[in-house]
Amino acid sequence: MAKAQQPEKVKLRDRLKQIRMVFAFTAKRDRMFVPLVALAVLVPLVLVGLVVWLTDSWLWIPAGVLLALLGVMIVLNLRSNTAMMAEAENQPGAAASILEMLRGDWRVTPAVQLTTQNDFVHRVIGRPGVILVGEGAPARARSLLAQEKKKLSKVVGTSTPIYDFMIGNGEGEMPIRKLRMAVMKLPRNITGKQVNALETRLTALSAGRPQMPKGPIPKNLRPPRGAMRGR
Repeated sequence: MAKAQQPEKVKLRDRLKQIRMVFAFTAKRDRMFVPLVALAVLVPLVLVGLVVWLTDSWLWIPAGVLLALLGVMIVLNLRSNTAMMAEAENQPGAAASILEMLRGDWRVTPAVQLTTQNDFVHRVIGRPGVILVGEGAPARARSLLAQEKKKLSKVVGTSTPIYDFMIGNGEGEMPIRKLRMAVMKLPRNITGKQVNALETRLTALSAGRPQMPKGPIPKNLRPPRGAMRGR
C-alpha cells in the first residue's frame, strides 16, 4: 500500500511547490495581489463568523475555511495570469510559451522561421487548421509570416485554412494577452485524423530548421491548472 501511495504524495508535494512559486511570483509583480488575497480570506470568514454567532452552530466553520481557500485560489489564478502576461510582453519567445500552454490537441512548433534579431514565426496545428504567429520587429516578422504562409499554402492546399497573427499593440496586431483566446475561438475546420496527417507533412517540411531557445516564462512559474482559462 505504501508504494502505491508514494506517487500521489510526490505529485501533491510538487503541486504545492508550484502553487507557492506562483504565489511568490505574482506577489512580487502585482501590488494588488496581497490585498486581494487578504480580502478573499476575510470576507468568507467574517460572514461565517456572523452565521455562527447568530445560529450558535460551529458546523459552519469548516465551510468558511473552504470558502476562504477557494477565494484565494480564484484570486491567484486571475492575478497570476495578469502578472505573467505583463512579464511576457516584449520578451523574445513569449508567444511560443503561451501557445505551449493551450489546452487540448494543439501541435505547437516554435520558431519555424526566425532571424538573429529575435524575430520568430511559430506554427500551431489544430482543428482550425494551421495557425502562424509572428513576433518581433513588425516589418521583419510580417515578412517571415508571408514567406511561411506562402510555403505552407503549397503543402496544405486550399482545403485547410491558414490563420496568421502578428503579436503587438499596433493596428492590425494581436496583444499577447489576447493570443490564447483568439486561437481557442477559431472555428473547427478539420478532423482529428486530418490534424495527424497535416502534422506529419509539415514536420517533414520543417526538418533540419534551427530551433529557438526556450521561452521567457519558465515552466515552474506557470500558473496552476485553470489559471489561463477565460483570458
